[in-house]
Amino acid sequence: MDKMSKKTVVLFAALLTTASLALGKETTYKTDDVSVSELFSLRIEPRMFNWTYEGLSEQFLYRSSLEGYPDLPSWIRYMYSPEYHSGFLYGTPPLRTADTRVPIEIIALNRLTYETKRLILMLAIHRKQPAKHVIQMKIDNLNWVHMMDPGRIENLKNIFRNDLWPESRPDLHVIFMDSAVKLGARLPLRPQQREGVVVHLGSSAEFSKRMLELQEEVKPLYKISSCTYKRTSVQTTFENSGFKLDWCAFRMVATEDDIKALPHHPNESHKHGAGRKEHQHYQLPHSFPDKWDAPLKSEVPERNYSDEIAISFAIPGMIFALLLCGLTIILCFQHEKLMQKSSRTEYSPAAPNVQMVHYSPDDIKSTIKLKSLRDVPFDDTHSISPTDSFYREGSPHIGNMYMRPKPPPYKLAGNANSPTLKRNGNVEM
Repeated sequence: MDKMSKKTVVLFAALLTTASLALGKETTYKTDDVSVSELFSLRIEPRMFNWTYEGLSEQFLYRSSLEGYPDLPSWIRYMYSPEYHSGFLYGTPPLRTADTRVPIEIIALNRLTYETKRLILMLAIHRKQPAKHVIQMKIDNLNWVHMMDPGRIENLKNIFRNDLWPESRPDLHVIFMDSAVKLGARLPLRPQQREGVVVHLGSSAEFSKRMLELQEEVKPLYKISSCTYKRTSVQTTFENSGFKLDWCAFRMVATEDDIKALPHHPNESHKHGAGRKEHQHYQLPHSFPDKWDAPLKSEVPERNYSDEIAISFAIPGMIFALLLCGLTIILCFQHEKLMQKSSRTEYSPAAPNVQMVHYSPDDIKSTIKLKSLRDVPFDDTHSISPTDSFYREGSPHIGNMYMRPKPPPYKLAGNANSPTLKRNGNVEM
């Protein structure tokens, strides 16, 4: 709980207490007997304060704490159920609280009339031998508030008393119970589905043969965290009583240690904080352990944001620098290739594919036809000469072997006796 939440809880408690005293309401006392290493649960409802539920949503508000302190002991939890419109106090007293009396203060507020009442619940904790054998299970089709029903708890016990573990009939009891979501399980995909509840049953009797066989049957499932699709030989026995178990979470533990050493137990963190200084736990009257005490200023953790800011800028900067270097190298190589290709194109002349034609008469009276010289073999007699009439000094077409076409043949004009020069070699002047 952070500092702001603690301040809010203290302020709320002070306001409710002041309002209760101002209205002149008397304090009600109630005593409840509980045992060490055995789960107790108490339902807080309007009739405990002589109120009547009038059907309004969240009409009553309850606040519980250790008397004179802003919070509950570490082994007691409080949860409110909108489904039942009631609050629930539950927990498992550890062995160190044996033979003590723990006063729990409950302040109730009627949000319709703004009337407040105060109840002191005195928990008388009796000594009891802790269970030596424990069964841990997870029930998927129920919520924690459903398992608070004493009748449903008895149905679960009867499965072991009458069928699986008859030796535990004298002292089988619930050691621990809490919501599976609060212990790390995921919320269901659909809100109408159940969250699941973790239940531990314990007894001093030895495990029966059938229980040991069941343990061997589910032992291959231990490597899987959760599996609702697996079935066992006792599946029907539990389903007939309304329980669907997650067999991957089914465990059988034999221990003689304090119950706080069991998995999923809220006091499990105590064994990790055993080295805390003794002067931080005040021994108040009535020998109450687990008193809430504000931490020392030196124990409050400090967070250095400068390192996180440096890391948040350094990593993206390094990635950007690497990408920039890679892009620069790629562009440099690409530019060099383009330059080499351009230089080869400029300084290596390539003969263009020029199509040349010339006039070639087939006979005297034929018309002129163009013939392609593209595929005509090279002839030295037709090679270019500086004495040709079409030669020009510095002409750009000289290098390309440009050939001037021959003129067309002369044709007869007028009668045959006219002195006309013919170039076919048969007629003379």
